[in-house]
Amino acid sequence: MRRRSLRRRKAADLALKITAAVSAFIGILFLGWILIVVVQKGAAAINWTFFTHLPAPPGISGGGMGNAILGTLMMTVLASVIGVPVGIMGGVYLSEYGRGRFAASVRFLINVMMGIPSIIMGLFIYALLVVPMGHFSGYAGGVALALLILPIVARTTEDMLVLVPNALRESALALGTPRWRVTVEILFRAARTGLITGVLLAVARVSGETAPLLFTSLNSPYWPTGLSQPTSNLTVTIFNYAMSPYPDWQRDAWGASLLIMLGVLSLTILARFTVRERRT
Repeated sequence: MRRRSLRRRKAADLALKITAAVSAFIGILFLGWILIVVVQKGAAAINWTFFTHLPAPPGISGGGMGNAILGTLMMTVLASVIGVPVGIMGGVYLSEYGRGRFAASVRFLINVMMGIPSIIMGLFIYALLVVPMGHFSGYAGGVALALLILPIVARTTEDMLVLVPNALRESALALGTPRWRVTVEILFRAARTGLITGVLLAVARVSGETAPLLFTSLNSPYWPTGLSQPTSNLTVTIFNYAMSPYPDWQRDAWGASLLIMLGVLSLTILARFTVRERRT
């Protein structure tokens, strides 16, 4: 009986390993396929004009996506300025101060926000900001992206601070250090690698969002002089260009897709490098 049980466990373990390996191979295969196709089709559109010129009129060759690149950077920076500090403070509250039902409610709402589809965030900001203002704007787009950053950063901050040994907190408090200084100068330093990784991954996620921007910032063929008006961005431009009948626009859509993919990949690699450097 023992031998049969042992054989069954070994067979089950082997089957699980094979299934996991095959699943990982399939995932890597499709990821590599996507990367190859995007690079092949998008590399032809990448040149100096692509980064420095405005889009060409329909049916006319040439032009670039300089305005969309600049608009995307502006809204991503705004979203980071809003979402990252609020998310970090929320994570600090849940980890260091939050107790009882209110903290449990906040934690539950953050978990719910992480699962809300991005298009719902866009509709919410549309009703909250766009309708009262009477027009689309880059500010609305930045706020929508900030709501997507906030729960990721808050959850990551809480998890990273919980991993810090309590001995560090107790030692600092025993020396008479105020609680806020313990958090900022000791806990943040001990968990900085995880905090930076969470922020980078959150920014990488929102940099490729399209649905929220369709309802908030929309798009514009002009250079963004501010965020109070409809603001051009890469994702909505890709959406429009990919469905157009013009080969030049379709090629530029592939080029913009390649640019976003490289940006997200760079942030992910930077996060991985940060973690690996810290472990070393």
